[in-house]
Amino acid sequence: MPRKGLKPRERRDAPPPDFKHNSVLLARLINRMNFQGKKIVGERIVYGALDIITEKTKEDALMVFTKAIENVRPILEVKARRVGGANYQVPIEVRPARSATLAMRWILGAARDRKGRPMAEHLAEEILLAYKKEGAAFKKREDTHRMAEANRAFAHYRW
Repeated sequence: MPRKGLKPRERRDAPPPDFKHNSVLLARLINRMNFQGKKIVGERIVYGALDIITEKTKEDALMVFTKAIENVRPILEVKARRVGGANYQVPIEVRPARSATLAMRWILGAARDRKGRPMAEHLAEEILLAYKKEGAAFKKREDTHRMAEANRAFAHYRW
């Protein structure tokens, strides 16, 4: 372990921005999209989804994607905490980097759950639904917030 301490988490984990749109957020989505180490396939799917979004909305696809991520980002989540033999779901605030990662994970998971058409179409549809504050990923965020609100009584167990 170095004596000077570790680098801040955002700088250490951030991949280089993607070459087409120069966005770190998009690069993180492409990396998460990877399947069996084939990054080119992930890039093709993500860029295809952005092209579909541009066709459907006539807006900047990167702006739509960024807004969709913002709409799905959770503010609170619950973590299990064991106190005196009982497990409590304790609501905690989510760090910004983790909230963006969770939002991407939920959007990708919702797109992967859809069957039938190419993945680029599923991803584009899920991003558009998140942009409109609808869809499975947004529902997941609402459920997470609802759980945190329901367990608000245990907030004093935060660590």
